[in-house]
Amino acid sequence: QVQLVESGGGLGQPGGSLRLSCAAFGFTFSRSSMMWVRRAPGKGLEWVSSISSGDGSTSYAASVKGRFTISRDNANNTLYLQMNSLKPEDTAVYYCAKTGTVPGGQGTQVTVSS
Repeated sequence: QVQLVESGGGLGQPGGSLRLSCAAFGFTFSRSSMMWVRRAPGKGLEWVSSISSGDGSTSYAASVKGRFTISRDNANNTLYLQMNSLKPEDTAVYYCAKTGTVPGGQGTQVTVSS
């Protein structure tokens, strides 16, 4: 079955960087559009970014555009989120998922604080 394992979270400083990874199992990753979503404390799920399966086109939420970069490695069935210029409001649990599905993994905690 579909399994997605997020990693790479932790404590980041304002203005700093973190790189999240998502290992995919149980489905044809290269043929799947993927996304990152996040849940901040006390809030609902927020879409962050998506990447298509075909030409790898990307899209971003306004809150992260210009700071975050989504990418994928189809040879290794891995999705990435490079997070630069971190802000305290980026603090959340980050999940990866196939586009249009509800995240089922445990997510990875990102905390931005000095």
